[in-house]
Amino acid sequence: MGEAQHVDVVVIGLGVGGEEVAGRLAESGRTVVGVEHGLVGGECPYWGCVPTKMMIRAGDALAESRRIPGLAGSSTQTPDWAPVAKRIREEATDSWDDKVAVDRFTGKGGTFVRGRATIVGPGRVRVGDQEYQASRGLVIATGTAAVVPPVDGLAGTPYWTNREAVEAETLPGSLVVLGGGAIGLELSQVMARFGVDVTVIEGSERVLAMEEPESSETAAAALTEDGVRLCTGVRAQRVGYADGQFTVDLSDGTSRTAEKLLVATGRAARLGDLGLENVGLDPTARFLTTDEWMRAGEKIWAVGDVTGNGNFTHMAMYEADVAVRDILRQGGPAADYRARPRVTFTDPEIGAVGMTGKQARDAGLDVRVGHVPLPQTSRGFIHGPGNAGFIKIIAADGVVVGATTAGPSGGEMIGALVLAVHARVPLATLHSTIWAYPTFHRGIGSALPPVS
Repeated sequence: MGEAQHVDVVVIGLGVGGEEVAGRLAESGRTVVGVEHGLVGGECPYWGCVPTKMMIRAGDALAESRRIPGLAGSSTQTPDWAPVAKRIREEATDSWDDKVAVDRFTGKGGTFVRGRATIVGPGRVRVGDQEYQASRGLVIATGTAAVVPPVDGLAGTPYWTNREAVEAETLPGSLVVLGGGAIGLELSQVMARFGVDVTVIEGSERVLAMEEPESSETAAAALTEDGVRLCTGVRAQRVGYADGQFTVDLSDGTSRTAEKLLVATGRAARLGDLGLENVGLDPTARFLTTDEWMRAGEKIWAVGDVTGNGNFTHMAMYEADVAVRDILRQGGPAADYRARPRVTFTDPEIGAVGMTGKQARDAGLDVRVGHVPLPQTSRGFIHGPGNAGFIKIIAADGVVVGATTAGPSGGEMIGALVLAVHARVPLATLHSTIWAYPTFHRGIGSALPPVS
């Protein structure tokens, strides 16, 4: 091993956040080494946001065509997964090839290194036989991996995570899904709409357990209508696999069988084997704790899923911006997580921001709640079939602190309320706002709680 190569910054992990940091620092004239053992771009473009939303778009098209009776005549559908798989392969992932992303980074002046990085000391990183010494520091952006629960018999079986589900060229006849969070529900609904017999196993008493109870009810009703069986309040105790069939024994004494098993029980940061202990960080932590400037340690920044602030592309981009400005000493606003938006892309979509009502009450706030069912709004009535949803607004101290928008445009409606939470817009101002008619977002005006 030769002498260490001296650079300004080493970025470990070139997912969405890491690529953004590395690219912007390289464009600023800094010498940047970006290290990635997988695909540059990370989970989002290859197995997450982009391909799964292509899947969802296809499933939604089928569902919408089934709503034609009573609105515009009659319709028949013949679901076919082949064009969906083709679009994912050719348009979204380039057959899971990251050449375009690598060229994008190196075109900005960065140095790309394919391999696994080990931190061997302050500012010092080894990749294979080469070491790099970063004078300005390190950025850790290694993302997350699917958490596989320690269920008896599960290890060693050909179970799916989101990756195998996205890569599937054909769909199974039946599927059991472990996990009733956003990923599990989105994939379950898509597959059910393409004719797969789907059962969801969720240990909590309701799906989307971290969201408002109304969100859980709305999602459960929609998936049930699509033929998905929801088993809540039970856990998988044992998994068996034989002759191409999974058997899942549940804590209530029943069992479920299916051709495929999808594990969607959460994600944890990829921190093992990074050498974090060599710079005073805990390699066994589930996530890396950062301050408001994304600093995880002395001359160490962390961005994206590894911070535990939300496994969302928009959060990775947001944190990348904060970190870049801090590394370049540009100043500007520090990280502020009060208005974190999130969207579950089921049909109906469920958008949310800030606190739930329970979280606000647990924080000791004097909570005021406003709520309107979407079918009772002007646009909901006009929309007709497929108009399930609601708008719920949580206010305290005269401002909105949280909100949920569920409906055909739930992910779009939440935008106005994200701004309201972020900017602390007074309730009085929102009450005097002109909301366009007839739009879905006009329901926000109806859902606003009283000022006093």
